Amino acid sequence: MKLAFVGGGNVATALISGISQSPLPPEFIHVSDPDESARRRLEERFPVTGFDSTTAAIDSAHAIVLAVKPQVMPVVLEEIRGKLEPDQLIISVAAGITLGLMSDALGAGQPIVRCMPNTPALIGRGITGLCAGPACSDHHRQFAQRVLDAAGATVWVEDEALMDVVTAVSGSGPAYFFYLVESLTAAGQALGLPAGVAADLALHTARGAGEMALQSQLDIGSLRRAVTTPGGTTEAALNEFMASGFREMVQRAVHAATDRGKALSGNER
Repeated sequence: MKLAFVGGGNVATALISGISQSPLPPEFIHVSDPDESARRRLEERFPVTGFDSTTAAIDSAHAIVLAVKPQVMPVVLEEIRGKLEPDQLIISVAAGITLGLMSDALGAGQPIVRCMPNTPALIGRGITGLCAGPACSDHHRQFAQRVLDAAGATVWVEDEALMDVVTAVSGSGPAYFFYLVESLTAAGQALGLPAGVAADLALHTARGAGEMALQSQLDIGSLRRAVTTPGGTTEAALNEFMASGFREMVQRAVHAATDRGKALSGNER
């Protein structure tokens, strides 16, 4: 089984790292990148073969992962047009590039899966939304999931229009949590904590809360209520969040990110 990557950036590196350590790694992993130093770094770290030619890298590959920047995608699609086998699976991790755009370039019968990973994929703790094109079989979907599982959890989205919401919730989501940690750190400092202490408290609290939520059988609301003593400090803080319209503010923020994603991908309605 052969897997080809077009582009050797951070997302490609994260996926290659996870795949190469998986129980059933592909027999061959090819990577094409015009940057010789990028190819060399990947070859030194992983069992991959680097190519400066995209067409050579994708030859006979079972699946081709397009891990390039959105602005580069039209050039890549033009380069591989007419050079694909009918059953070769295309897996795109380029933000905002629609299934329709890729199908128009490669042909309606080409199996394509569009993916939206997030930055924690770089440490194997990401989550990826996947959406399959109409030419994908169950086999194609399973193969794509196997590839993206290397970067963390996966979820399937059947309506491609919702991929902009996936981007707004999870693609941009890490930045929201970084901002919350920044804000908690600043609040602790303002009340007298040393900068390093405030940062450690905020960061490890975020990490621990996330791990606890993933491991717990309780839903998020139940976990929140379990640590909120009536009349206690947590309730006082949460009352301030609620009085400030925190939930509504988050909804507006995600709505804004969704609208921006639609604009960038040409999906405004």
